[in-house]
Parts: sequence; structure tokens; C-alpha cells
Amino acid sequence: MESVEEIVGTWDHSTLPANISMGPDCWIERRASFERFRSTQHPGLVLGARVKAYTWTEFNVEPAGTLHVGDDTLLVGAIFMCAEQIVIGRAVVVSYNVTIADSDFHPLDPEQRRHDAVANSPTGDRSLRPAIQARPVTIGDGAWIGIGAIILKGVTIGEQARVRSGSIVVRDVPAGATVGGNPATLETND
Repeated sequence: MESVEEIVGTWDHSTLPANISMGPDCWIERRASFERFRSTQHPGLVLGARVKAYTWTEFNVEPAGTLHVGDDTLLVGAIFMCAEQIVIGRAVVVSYNVTIADSDFHPLDPEQRRHDAVANSPTGDRSLRPAIQARPVTIGDGAWIGIGAIILKGVTIGEQARVRSGSIVVRDVPAGATVGGNPATLETND
């Protein structure tokens, strides 16, 4: 059970793994945000100066993964699923229940997926898992990502871009653009 300190952001950040780097004046509301942080990279997670991570933010970083979050970024409940690399720029707003994933975390080929399920089973051997494809995700400075959006592997979102709530982003978003929908498409001012 979490203590009050772990829930309201007054817990001791020095208890985090040594491969997590936090800039000055960072604030992480819940210690539980790191329960699935497994990176063995140095650093595995970099949080810039004045980053704020509110309740429900989850740093799910695999052993080979690295996650960088720029200065003055606000995470209001983002879910990071990082197998390789996710880079978030400066002054980015990532809203509640946004998922950012740099991998599917399972093979897409049906036969390989069956092998993966067996390897991941309670009696399986995880060393026999098939290779899983990952492609970095990059979000540029000043971008805003709306509630419940999903950003998938290989996507770059340009500086000052806007992703509407509930959008599923499968392609790059140009700087300054606004996208929305499933799949997300460019909105115009017609």
C-alpha cells in the first residue's frame, strides 16, 4: 500500500534507480509511476528541469529503452511504452490517458506471435521470444497531445503541433500542424 507521501508527491526521489536523471525542480506525484521501469541503459530516463508528472503517468521502459523528457514539460497521466527510444521536447503538454509507444511489443506475423505467447507464458522461456520491431518516437518542442491520443512507433510530431483528443497518430505530423481522427489526418482552415 502506498503511503500518503508516495501519493501526493512528497516522497524521496533519491530512491529511484541510479539510471534515472532528474533536472532541478522536477515533481513526480507518485512513486508508483516507476513500477514498470526496467531500463538497464545509462541513462534510461532523463527528466529535464521543471518537468511535472502527475498521477497516472507511467514510465514503462524496457531493458534496452531510453526515454528523454525536455525541460518544462507537463505529463498529466501519460503512459510511455518504450522498447528503444522516445524523445519528448521542451514545454510539451501530454494530457491524461495518452499512450506513446515505440513498439507493438509483439510480432505481427501470426506464427511468430504464437511463439511469442508461448515464450511469455508462465512456463515459457523469455529468451526464446522472436525479435520485436521498435522505431523511435519524437515529439517536438511546444507540442500539445490531447486526452486519450495514441502515438505509435516511428512517428515524429513537429514543434508546436497539436494532436486532438482521441486521435491515433500513425504518421509524422508537421511542425505547427493540427491533426485529429483515427487515423489522425491533417486539419485545414478551409
